Amino acid sequence: MSREAPERTCAGCGAKRPREALLRVCARGGEVAIDESSKAPGRGAYICRDAECAGKARKKDSLSRSLKVSVPNRMYDDIEARLSGR
Repeated sequence: MSREAPERTCAGCGAKRPREALLRVCARGGEVAIDESSKAPGRGAYICRDAECAGKARKKDSLSRSLKVSVPNRMYDDIEARLSGR
């Protein structure tokens, strides 16, 4: 019996994808950080590994709603820079 990979929803475009295909952003104690290991404690939200999805998430402010904490613009800048390869 094979087990399917867990799917998560992108905060930017709303597409469901396997967890490994997404970038996790987590909030813990009011601090927001990119979670490379996808195992950090705290509330998490996911974004496709595409700078366009990060732009959509910024426009809708969906990370703030998902994480239940205010996400600063510099965090969106960091996410977009990482996803665009800069």
